[in-house]
Amino acid sequence: MPSRLTLIATGIALSLGAGSVFAQLQTETVEYQVDGESYTGYLAWNDSYEGPRPGVLVVHEWWGHNEFARDQAEKLAAAGYTAFALDMYGSGKLADHPRDAMAFMEAATADLDSVVNRFTAAMNILKQHETVDSNRIAAQGYCFGGAVVLNMARLGMDLAGVVSYHGSLGSPIEVSPGEISARIQVYTGGADPMVPADQVAGFVDSMMKAEADFTVTSFPGVRHSFTNPGADRFAADFDMPVGFDQGAAERSWNGTMQFYQEIFQD
Repeated sequence: MPSRLTLIATGIALSLGAGSVFAQLQTETVEYQVDGESYTGYLAWNDSYEGPRPGVLVVHEWWGHNEFARDQAEKLAAAGYTAFALDMYGSGKLADHPRDAMAFMEAATADLDSVVNRFTAAMNILKQHETVDSNRIAAQGYCFGGAVVLNMARLGMDLAGVVSYHGSLGSPIEVSPGEISARIQVYTGGADPMVPADQVAGFVDSMMKAEADFTVTSFPGVRHSFTNPGADRFAADFDMPVGFDQGAAERSWNGTMQFYQEIFQD
């Protein structure tokens, strides 16, 4: 791993099930530099698995790299993957109000090259981890992060697959047939005003024209941020059209696990 990376082990080990053999979850906070700026990510893996395994990048919601993103990395580790919850905003940039989240998101996406550089730096960290098979990498994102991983697929990033949960589906990136190599899964809420039906239809049309391998699942009556248990608090505190939906969260996660089994099979 490049010497400029400062790795800080957190030393967390959790029991993941009953029986005589206990799976151990290991986590590590990673401070790294991109274009002279500091970023803080979070690695998680299960040391009960032997040998290299697929790696999955986790891209946070517009709130920033928070506990929810780290929780998703730990869930992936429990399932046998090595996950890296990356940071797209910069160390310490974590929003607790929508206006701050919007400001962070707009600053992060003002320059597409910067988005690519931040994503690529995180992907290189994940690939270089001793537990990871660098030829088997996927990415999943939530809200803002969902849009990020879809754009990385549109740009032809070397990913086996990407999964978007309640992410924006529109993009200024134009894609020609054959340019998308990653397989794509999209999970969206049928009652999400931030990702309306016409945007979903436009995404489907663009993916068909690009001859991409993709699926879109829309959950009727489900709002934005349906995977995040904290969404109901955001709705109450800020009058936002968001809401957690346990059924949609479980179905999208189970679908993702099946998706990874398919794309990562030997």
